[in-house]
Amino acid sequence: MSEQATKSGGWRTNKWFRAAIPALLLHCSIGTVYCWSVFSQEIADYIGFEKSAVEWAFSFAIFFLGMSAAFLGNIVEKDIHKSSLIATICFSVGMALTGFFIYYGGQHQHNMLALIGIYVSYGFIMGVGLGTGYLSPVKTLMLWFEDSKGLATGLAVAGFGAAKAIASPIMQELLKMQGGIYTMFWILAAVYFVMMFCGHLLLKKPEGWHEPSSDEKKPSTMEVIKSKPITNYIGIWLMFYINITCGLALISQEKAIVKCVGLVASAGLISSVSSIFNAGGRLGFSAWADYQKDRNTIYKIIFTLSILATALVMITKGIVNGEGNVLLITLDLALIFIVNAGYGGGFSNVPTLLSDHYGMGSISAIHGLTLSAWAFAGLTGNQVATYIVNHTGEFIEHGKDAAGNVIKINPVGYQNVLYFTLVMYIIAIVICLTMVKPSGKAAQEKAAQEKAAD
Repeated sequence: MSEQATKSGGWRTNKWFRAAIPALLLHCSIGTVYCWSVFSQEIADYIGFEKSAVEWAFSFAIFFLGMSAAFLGNIVEKDIHKSSLIATICFSVGMALTGFFIYYGGQHQHNMLALIGIYVSYGFIMGVGLGTGYLSPVKTLMLWFEDSKGLATGLAVAGFGAAKAIASPIMQELLKMQGGIYTMFWILAAVYFVMMFCGHLLLKKPEGWHEPSSDEKKPSTMEVIKSKPITNYIGIWLMFYINITCGLALISQEKAIVKCVGLVASAGLISSVSSIFNAGGRLGFSAWADYQKDRNTIYKIIFTLSILATALVMITKGIVNGEGNVLLITLDLALIFIVNAGYGGGFSNVPTLLSDHYGMGSISAIHGLTLSAWAFAGLTGNQVATYIVNHTGEFIEHGKDAAGNVIKINPVGYQNVLYFTLVMYIIAIVICLTMVKPSGKAAQEKAAQEKAAD
């Protein structure tokens, strides 16, 4: 189907123009939600609130990303043009309104209306754009790239992961403009509207793909999920949730860990490299899964590597004793890079794993429902890590930054976060091995063996 469409010639039937490029335009735009740390302190200072109060805007954005994907998955299933347009409007309007409420907050410091306006704009409105924008191109990519679904979805989701590395330096420059923080949001709202609208116009399913008409009876999402043992889907959901929770728990403390081991001057470079591992994991792990009999093998690899890297840093107390020790610094950086790669790989592999288990008929709705795990992980990963750091160990002064501000770190607290992530990773691999049944080629081979035995 897709190969014939591709061979017929012209950009209108080309899988790169109709799937890959629009997916990148959408995901490279919405992926900039992860640039929050670049400007969150500036927002807090400008509107006169503590950074901890402002940080909830990002948590709400991730929560509503997952929940909008869960509840609007059926709209994406029925009409990708409607869903991609919703994504374009919500994301760009949410960004523009965030800029307005920052401006308002600057004129009326300590005003709760400004803070709530940022929560609603960045958290809810942009969150809806994030969820629908994330889902819209995924099924289309898998339809166009039937023989390399993992590569295709990995490419798009890598764009989401790489967006931070691409946009962060641009944002740093925009912050220096007159008007600073709110002007940056207005400029980016216009830029991302154009990018996403172009993606919306280009996105198209391959000719010949038949979606059931309104008169045809189509099984509900839950009916499709229940076609396999329900523990199978619960296992996939839990694996996805744990991988994101552990990833966010470590990534949220990444800069502080880097300061602990004496690499303050290299913090920016390490952040960029970890972003590359994040994006590379999204593309590499999912493309690798195309060559596996069972895509669940990738999760076994991700969790095994994460357990080994975490255990090594725990055993050696690499965060507490790392400063000045090349071997321990290497182990700490390896942990950061491995967790980033596995965090990204978990995102890109889940839609293709679900398609192997439940087929393509309702994949957008099922994938959307599964992204609710992202919503809850967004509210737990960062917060659990912050709670552990704030309630264990002790903050100590550790020199000054480039601006002359005193740096305070809690090496024992950051080290203790690893106890939490290690336990969670072990639970995840147990789930991976016991609850999630073989799929894809592995399931076909097993069925053939059982038939031959009969």
